[in-house]
Amino acid sequence: MREACQSANEDWLADRFEEHRAHLRAVAYRMLGSRNDAEDAVQEAWLRLSRSDSSDVNNLGGWLTTVVARIALDMLRSRTSRREDPVSEVPPAPSHNGTSVTQPEDAIMIADSLGPAMLVILETLSPAERIAFVLHDMFAVPFDEIAPIVGRSPAATRQLASRARHRVQGAGPAGTVERSRARRTVEAFLSASRDGDFGALLALLDPDVVLTADADAVRVGASEVRGSRAVAETFAGRARAAQLALINGQPGLVWASGGKARVVFGFTVAEDKITVIQLLANSATLNELDLVLLE
Repeated sequence: MREACQSANEDWLADRFEEHRAHLRAVAYRMLGSRNDAEDAVQEAWLRLSRSDSSDVNNLGGWLTTVVARIALDMLRSRTSRREDPVSEVPPAPSHNGTSVTQPEDAIMIADSLGPAMLVILETLSPAERIAFVLHDMFAVPFDEIAPIVGRSPAATRQLASRARHRVQGAGPAGTVERSRARRTVEAFLSASRDGDFGALLALLDPDVVLTADADAVRVGASEVRGSRAVAETFAGRARAAQLALINGQPGLVWASGGKARVVFGFTVAEDKITVIQLLANSATLNELDLVLLE
């Protein structure tokens, strides 16, 4: 009798999950840009649901959306290279399922127009920006519900979504190309620095390049340096422990120790020349950054 009741409960829970599967798949796809990854995230959400006590869950759709978002965020942060699976047709997004707020008109237009070009643009966002933008602008999830997922305050989460929205609205093929060129420049800078190739460093630096440092970086030996020769001398042979990374979606470098980022190198690149290098070592500042190591 007990086994029969348990089986009936499992069947009931499975049926409830299937009611939300299409919505969860749409959410996961927009976050991850891959059908295979989206299916994996949805399946993992089912496994977590089946292992959890859901008797006190009043809004199963909302609970599952949060679980899928957390899974997607972990998957985005763990990526170390560009996906190899091709972009395919986007699954349709229900107007609402598991959320209590109807999508605004402009968000529906963004969701409906999501295709390969939009997915390329979304790839330029940091993981937290992408999660905040997708959940709020495409699925109308309130910021106070998104904040615990990305580990920020509601105000900071609103800023993440706003920053992502501006990038999406202002991005296009040219902007994507510029970010790709900037990444190649930073990669070349890291290689030249590791090799101590002074000439290659000079070729990558703008003649008036400026190296800045926050107070914490200064305390560990950094200083403001101006001019390509001085900056090249500063970095020649001295970035062996740095790693290529995305910093809030932009290419940069990170020096980490004990599994924690200690110094972040932010770059401003214009026409394939580095014009500004910013060293950040303040722990509070670093904690607010979305860092994704690429090597």
